[in-house]
Amino acid sequence: MADDPIGRAAPLRRATITDVAAYANVSKKTVSRVINREPNVTPRMFARVEAAIRDLHFSPNAQARSLALGRSFLVGLIYENPSPTYVVNMQLGILDVLRPEGMELVVHPCRRDAATMLDDIRAVIQRQRLDGVILPPPLSEDEALVALLQAIGCPYVRIACTALDAPGRMVVSNDAWGAAEAAERLADLGHRRIALLRGPASYRSSHVRGDAFTAALAARGLAVAAEHDVEGGYTFESGVAAGHRLLALAEPPTAVFALNDDMAIGVMQAARERGLALPQDLSVIGFDDLPMAARVWPNLTSVRLPIREMGASASRTLLAALSGEVAEGDAVIRPTLVARQSDIAP
Repeated sequence: MADDPIGRAAPLRRATITDVAAYANVSKKTVSRVINREPNVTPRMFARVEAAIRDLHFSPNAQARSLALGRSFLVGLIYENPSPTYVVNMQLGILDVLRPEGMELVVHPCRRDAATMLDDIRAVIQRQRLDGVILPPPLSEDEALVALLQAIGCPYVRIACTALDAPGRMVVSNDAWGAAEAAERLADLGHRRIALLRGPASYRSSHVRGDAFTAALAARGLAVAAEHDVEGGYTFESGVAAGHRLLALAEPPTAVFALNDDMAIGVMQAARERGLALPQDLSVIGFDDLPMAARVWPNLTSVRLPIREMGASASRTLLAALSGEVAEGDAVIRPTLVARQSDIAP
């Protein structure tokens, strides 16, 4: 086709599966098997076809592929989480696994207090023809949602701080281990007036993390005073408000363990607004170890919950289920405490 009158170049012809087969000197059936990640292709042949696909910039026709295999090659991430950084890291981990398999992610935020939540989720799954969904907390804890997914035959994987479902449907983050580490660290530093900033009561992680923290302190002969045990909203703003509340007490804490980094950084902000020096006047430990933890000053000591790895693990678990593989147990994540500059001896 010649250039058009206004000077635009004619588009290059898009490579087809026939072009790829000819370039790689294989059959179209072999190319199709590579595209669909079928197991009966030798590593050498797989590499040969993949090289041809790259050289020709070939992109399979998504609609044709979907119709031929009866799949959409779409996975849904359905979430309700006030921390945007958490959600972004979860998406990145999921895509780390999906994209090499020729699949994409559909993201659907929702609110559990919406009367139409279940109907909305059903509509998204059916409209997009999702192959399966991943549920991070707190939606992973919603049994009514899980019952809906089972009723409509939609495969799913739940990410939660404790096992809630059958093997092959869970990624378990074991938040209690990390919370206990935080308690041990503050006790070892010599703190005695220790505050606990919990998340919303409707989040299971708030109970699991908080209870593990107080239990580990009790094992060391320590306790969180009633006025030092407060609830936040897993947001920066709620951390600022809780920080002011704690630091205005007649006997303020010398250390605060916040159950996520957003709140921990909020507490640090409140301390600065009150003219306190960090960490000399107040030690702070967070949870999640989001990228911001290493960027604030002082750098925040935090329990590292490998959120990106959790997303990747959930993707692998879901793809295994879609392939008919039977999991022998839950995918288990191990949180670890990352010591930085925000906590010292009182």
